[in-house]
Amino acid sequence: MHLKRWLTSIVAVPVLAALILYGPMASFAALIVVVGAIAAWEYFYIIFAGDKRRMVAPGPAWLAFSGLLILVAAAFQRTDLLFLFGWIGFAGMAMLSMRGFSEAKGREILDRVASGVQFIIYIPFPLAALILLRGQPDGLAWLFFLVFIIFLGDAGAFYVGTYFGRRKLHPAISPGKTIEGAIGGLAANLGVAFAFKAIFLPDLPNLLVAVFALVAGIVGQLGDLFESELKRTSQIKDSGSILPGHGGILDRIDALIFAAPVAYIFKMYIF
Repeated sequence: MHLKRWLTSIVAVPVLAALILYGPMASFAALIVVVGAIAAWEYFYIIFAGDKRRMVAPGPAWLAFSGLLILVAAAFQRTDLLFLFGWIGFAGMAMLSMRGFSEAKGREILDRVASGVQFIIYIPFPLAALILLRGQPDGLAWLFFLVFIIFLGDAGAFYVGTYFGRRKLHPAISPGKTIEGAIGGLAANLGVAFAFKAIFLPDLPNLLVAVFALVAGIVGQLGDLFESELKRTSQIKDSGSILPGHGGILDRIDALIFAAPVAYIFKMYIF
């Protein structure tokens, strides 16, 4: 599994880095739309426990369309439209829930609506934050700042947990994660953040960099645990198999999508 993880990273990372570095904003937004579409499929695969008939029902299709509108609005930096399109997704789900409603099925139907609202908050909005971040001054540097902190922090947590982990972090959700791994991940978050700051963003205050790295790292680990919680509830090991050694797209970006809004808030309102 370690070899597959590294081979996948060696192939995928340079290609994605080149696309983000040298491509225009439109190509980055298109990349996020593709990632969002795959993540949406995987999310509903988990929620509906692999039942593809339910995955292609009108509700998920409407939510995917609403998510696309959210990402397109972010590509044009139209933050005023994000919440409108999010509300449109919810309103459509509310309307669809009334079709075939009965008291006996009421709880099941409302659970679907709740899962739809969760989808909007969980995937399109955080991915929109990545697009908005990319569109800001120094946005490219900040995008890589976030990605390096999260992905290398995740690697730090994985390897520290693998070789030194003893005490379980939350065995009911993820038996493989340990407290030692979580601490190792946060240490890696801090180390990567200060190394990146020294090279690319030297004017950032040290204290705020430390706070940002720790908050992003903690929230990223929360995102990892939350996706594990979703999969365990549906008794699914991986969200997909598109990335050998990693699983699905959602398995790879579960921490990033939790940390993306944090990076946008820090960039826009704190730093």
